[in-house]
Amino acid sequence: MLINGYLETLGRYLILMGRTFAKPERLRMFFKEYVKEMAQLGVNSIGIVLLISFFIGAVICIQMKLNIQSPWMPRWTTGYTTREILLLEFSSSIMCLILAGKVGSNIASEIGTMRVTQQIDALDIMGVNSACYLILPKIMGMLTITPFLVIFSSATGILGAYATAYAGLVLNPEDLTIGFQHSFNSWFVWMSIIKSLFFAFIIASVSSFFGYTVEGGSVDVGKASTNAVVSSSVLILCSDVFLTQLLS
Repeated sequence: MLINGYLETLGRYLILMGRTFAKPERLRMFFKEYVKEMAQLGVNSIGIVLLISFFIGAVICIQMKLNIQSPWMPRWTTGYTTREILLLEFSSSIMCLILAGKVGSNIASEIGTMRVTQQIDALDIMGVNSACYLILPKIMGMLTITPFLVIFSSATGILGAYATAYAGLVLNPEDLTIGFQHSFNSWFVWMSIIKSLFFAFIIASVSSFFGYTVEGGSVDVGKASTNAVVSSSVLILCSDVFLTQLLS
């Protein structure tokens, strides 16, 4: 019974995505909504991304120095491990989990409110493809802006590590720099960006699905927002396992 419910939900999701990825009826209107969604979902998230990344980079640097540094290991080990953690997992996976909570709930509640107030029904009556009109700009906006957020997150995390080295006197900045440069593999940056594209699609599409299919009133919109965040987070973690294995 439970499996049937999951399969039914998956089928409804795929049908909705089929309606979403249609040619926009008015390209000028689509481009306007696309730019608006990039600003609302991505640009407005830059502040929290930079703040969290700065302090996470500082904390990782401190933890690496205090817990893995020893006389038997090179002094640049702290910088090396900090860089690898930021590039391989934090700036893509963990940051997208944070965005799932902020952006996902925003998308689900916005579309869900339009559903319960019958605005989506009005669009359908007027002959407008409501799925394409409402959801496609959000997906494209997230796919466009998320790689930049990942790059900003990595750079700010490194700045946080340097702030710890200079202000906290935990580590010599020169040793930190050597660690950051040691055996640098540029593919890790691309891998982080590729993973973020998949995660961005999951956040936008799954949150839109839960908002679009909500039934009831305002209480159900809140439940849809919660389900959107939980489902997006679980799917991000599951896909992270397969993408890491595939891209490594």
